[in-house]
Amino acid sequence: MTTDEKALKLHADLVGKISTEAKCKIKTREDLSIAYTPGVAKPCVEIANNPEDVYKYTMKANTVAVVSDGSAVLGLGNIGPYAAMPVMEGKAVLFKEFGDVNAVPICLDTQDTQEIIDTVVRIAPGFGGINLEDISAPRCFEIESKLKELLDIPVFHDDQHGTAIVVLAGIINALKVVGKKKEDCKVVVNGDGSAGIAISKLLLKYGFKDLTICGLYGILSNDVKDLNWAQKEMAQVTNLEGKNGVLADAMVGADIFIGVSAPNIVTKEMVASMNKDAIIFAMANPTPEIMPDLAKEAGARVVGTGRSDFPNQVNNVVAFPGIFKGALEGRAKQITEEMKLAAANAIASLVPDDQLSENFILPEAFNPEVAEVVSKAVKENI
Repeated sequence: MTTDEKALKLHADLVGKISTEAKCKIKTREDLSIAYTPGVAKPCVEIANNPEDVYKYTMKANTVAVVSDGSAVLGLGNIGPYAAMPVMEGKAVLFKEFGDVNAVPICLDTQDTQEIIDTVVRIAPGFGGINLEDISAPRCFEIESKLKELLDIPVFHDDQHGTAIVVLAGIINALKVVGKKKEDCKVVVNGDGSAGIAISKLLLKYGFKDLTICGLYGILSNDVKDLNWAQKEMAQVTNLEGKNGVLADAMVGADIFIGVSAPNIVTKEMVASMNKDAIIFAMANPTPEIMPDLAKEAGARVVGTGRSDFPNQVNNVVAFPGIFKGALEGRAKQITEEMKLAAANAIASLVPDDQLSENFILPEAFNPEVAEVVSKAVKENI
């Protein structure tokens, strides 16, 4: 059977990938009276008197809502809330399996920004955190920003920040392999959507100085017309030399290329035009911007992709379960830039310097230390 056939069979056989599980067992009348009426009234009264006790007596303390409108699902695009359900269920499985965090898929039948904000605010009492997922840009920026203002629980758009954190972790270690410093590197990010902008922001926060973003129009600059507000903001803090041109022009003399865009758009010639010992993160899925073997032939030293069948997989699963685990356990009200940087450094630290190599710059998703190390770093920065 092919992977596609196996996936269809698994989903059909299980009728979805998650279910609810009762922590307490109802076997006797006494069990019933304690778990439900009349006993349940007592924790209700305690919470009514002290709302913070909701974290003591209910699942809110360790439960996240995975919220999507189905507008930007994986590489499938705007397929809507019903078709997005398998992905959100899968995300819930990853939360539980890798971080022991409960998660509930919430697929909304609206793509109106304000309706999404209003809906999430209304369901928030039942959750300790909100993980936004597969919502298209630039709406995702506004939705996250507004929810962070309105809610006192962590709100985290994984397509943005989870991706950015893992990319930064990989870059930290890749720089050690090639012997370069962040201050001296020229970075090109291809992709001006949620992931590309978040990656760029976090790299700048970390201390990279020379960063250029590219999109369908070519190099992002103040001269490009019809930019959305998020792209306009990034044009003010990137491409400081004000260059114009296409991706190939941007890559000349670059040290790092990060792609969150489209398949097969980077050629060997473009890689060859970069500086010696170039770092390539080609993360378009399932087909990267350039295949690793071609990038290596063209002179790239370290190559990462989003795929599990090549070395250096850049995978969000090493970030978001531990980030939420730490935020929930530490009762954080927001996930801050300092937490993101701490998480990236924590992930990078899981590959010891004496084991670093061109083909090993990021920990495996199944490394049992990942979630604990990341959650510890997050809690230390609350």
